[in-house]
Amino acid sequence: MNYEIMKQTDEIRVDTEEEAKALIENFKAQAEANGYEIVSYTSTLKEKKSKGEVIDSYYIVKIVKRWN
Repeated sequence: MNYEIMKQTDEIRVDTEEEAKALIENFKAQAEANGYEIVSYTSTLKEKKSKGEVIDSYYIVKIVKRWN
């Protein structure tokens, strides 16, 4: 069976906005060396609540990579 990855979406959990920004920059820096381009990226704050109170918060970084 012969196949080739054309597009891949990674979703990664990090604790802070600074870590999210650093992760995105890291993927951008590695893109050319690894033969892909970053098509899009987002970071989204997620909060878990219990009885109206925030008990946990984190960021989900979504990165879409495309190979030519």
